[in-house]
Amino acid sequence: MGYLIMALQLILSLSILVTLHELGHFWPAKKFGMRVEKFYLFFDAWFALFKVKKGETEYGIGWLPLGGYVKIAGMMDESMDKEQLAQPPQPWEFRSKPAWQRLIVMLGGVTVNFILGFFLLGVVYFVWGEKYLPIENVKYGVLPSTLGEEMGLQAGDQVLQIGDTKLDRHNPRMVSKIMLLEKKYDMTVIRNGQEIKVVAADSSTRKVGSDKTPLYMTRVPFVIGKIMPESPAEQAKVFEEGDSMVAINGKEIFFFDKFVEEIQQHKNEEIAIAFYRNGERKEGKVTTDSTGKIGIAPFGDERFMKYERQEYSLLEAMPKGVTAGTSFLSDQITAFGQMFTGRIKATESLGGFISIAKLFPTEWNWEHFWRMTAILSLILGFMNLLPIPALDGGHVMFLLYEMIARKPASPKVMEVAQLIGFVLLISLLLFANGNDIWKALQ
Repeated sequence: MGYLIMALQLILSLSILVTLHELGHFWPAKKFGMRVEKFYLFFDAWFALFKVKKGETEYGIGWLPLGGYVKIAGMMDESMDKEQLAQPPQPWEFRSKPAWQRLIVMLGGVTVNFILGFFLLGVVYFVWGEKYLPIENVKYGVLPSTLGEEMGLQAGDQVLQIGDTKLDRHNPRMVSKIMLLEKKYDMTVIRNGQEIKVVAADSSTRKVGSDKTPLYMTRVPFVIGKIMPESPAEQAKVFEEGDSMVAINGKEIFFFDKFVEEIQQHKNEEIAIAFYRNGERKEGKVTTDSTGKIGIAPFGDERFMKYERQEYSLLEAMPKGVTAGTSFLSDQITAFGQMFTGRIKATESLGGFISIAKLFPTEWNWEHFWRMTAILSLILGFMNLLPIPALDGGHVMFLLYEMIARKPASPKVMEVAQLIGFVLLISLLLFANGNDIWKALQ
């Protein structure tokens, strides 16, 4: 059910974004007197799930959820309709209109995406505010990832500063961002009551950006939040949600990471676990599986730490949305550039529909849905502006050439470029989704 909810959120989000993107082309095309022959959500290769014709335009829903399109008469697009272009230009065709009108039509989709992304972020800030964990409320310190440990972090550290940037909120992704974009790798932390500086080794700094795992997360005491169905813990009928784990075979453990570390030493063994329930100490026995697990998970950090929420008025929220969106786009452009330099590996950074679906939670959450829709809208706008034939940016590139040279590119050049662009897009799509499948199989 969780995966189904993720998929439904992805489909709804993409449906909204694709429809509005195509409206960004459709509306100015109609205003400039161009004939729009088709308006489709998703692609209708061979057949459509639904279609209806109103006036000169056929509206429909395709079966292939890889985007959508508007087919404007007299325009070289992914339909590769060379027969129509071989006829004399008609007044209602795209190619008969002034270059500045065609440019507005081609920029309409990405313009809608950028405006929508900024607007939705502003709405999210206005309706839900901004939830955050103050750095002083991270009372048990952090639990570093493998890369975090390579950089010198230890369980229980309180991260106060990265480079000369002081942190007032728990935000490991911001730390990674500063490392990646500003190339600052020294962290100030409190360890065992003393403030020290941790400087990452060169070998670990080269992995920043390619490792999707946060450098660290909050460290929490091990209080059972969930017992997995048909797990050793459920079959033992000893534990209940809310039990506080304190020892394994007499060895004291209080934090979840220490529990995992210890239980991994006892695969396929019967172990004695001490825990507290309603203030009373108890003990139960359970046999671990071959991977050293018993099928229990902890509560999240919100049970132990107080989150805050910053509220925004409408006049504050909209500029905040623009600022947040602009910052995100700036990071994307920088990261995109570093992918070409090899600092960020494409195999570890590019993902397809599975990766996008994982951005949505397994439970329906409107705040998260609209935030992710805003982010995807900005990504869609940015990607469509790339000067690749078959994308809006490719058409814009040829139109700018026409406006500067005062003559259009030849139809043959446009045809070949469109074909090359289409092949590139399909290759990228196959690579990204294949990468997802490969990661899932590992």
